[in-house]
Amino acid sequence: MALTHTPLVDESFRCPDFKLKAVDGKTYSNPDFQGSKFLAVVFMCNHCPYVKAIEDRLIQVAKDIRELGGSFVGISSNDSEKYPEDSFENLQKRWRDKSYDFPYLFDETQSVAKAFDAVCTPDFFVFDAKGFLKYRGRLDDSWKEPELVTKRELLEACRAIANGKSVPDQTPSMGCSIKWRSNKI
Repeated sequence: MALTHTPLVDESFRCPDFKLKAVDGKTYSNPDFQGSKFLAVVFMCNHCPYVKAIEDRLIQVAKDIRELGGSFVGISSNDSEKYPEDSFENLQKRWRDKSYDFPYLFDETQSVAKAFDAVCTPDFFVFDAKGFLKYRGRLDDSWKEPELVTKRELLEACRAIANGKSVPDQTPSMGCSIKWRSNKI
């Protein structure tokens, strides 16, 4: 497991177009989230210990985001041949077992991760209603120990975006590197 940190936000970056199959059998694309105050996207996977450590908080923050008028989507882009725990079937199983109530999308070709310039799991992006990146940072200030969380940074950023305010300072997320196929697109 190689620790990777995300770059900071570039507010000129627009949400890339995507159309991906989800573990619920539906296909989702950008237009499915129009009308939301913002769109939060997290690149995640099943096998990464950083994602596993925040998984329950991630489920809760997805609910909190919807209450703010936003949308939340998880995307797995890892090479599932080398990391079978991240296969579509295993994503479906995790989605059911953990009762995710947000779309969990499978980026089999890794083209969406490349378009987003995603680097790790978890890697959080929040786009405003016009599609501009407003937040790229971490979930909160204690990835490993939920009882030590004092700042819910992703949620604070989403609250600011929903209310048309500036996003507070951002701290890069950290996690396992995206597991690229050898023929990265």
